Amino acid sequence: MRKKWMGLSLGLMLAIGLAACGGGDNADNNNTDNNTGGETATNDAEEIVKNNCISCHGENLEGRNGPELAHIGAELSKDEILDVIENGRTGMPPNIITGDDADKVAQWLSEKK
Repeated sequence: MRKKWMGLSLGLMLAIGLAACGGGDNADNNNTDNNTGGETATNDAEEIVKNNCISCHGENLEGRNGPELAHIGAELSKDEILDVIENGRTGMPPNIITGDDADKVAQWLSEKK
């Protein structure tokens, strides 16, 4: 009986951890004063996604708990993607990414066609 409770507790903690869907620390870890755009901006966006989104959207944006994003740019514009990032959707809390980081990610995802 004790093993069942331990398993249930572990499963519950795992489910709660996965429900967080990223939500990483956005404390200017990806911002630098010498950001020149171009390749650096793309790498920044990829890193931001890696740190905040792959737990729900998959390592290759193939979808897991959240929808597939590998071709989201064919469906949504940059502004529409930014709106989803800022306001959330069913199952996705708002403001997982904020500010300039959200704009970088929206631009990067809008190019995924």
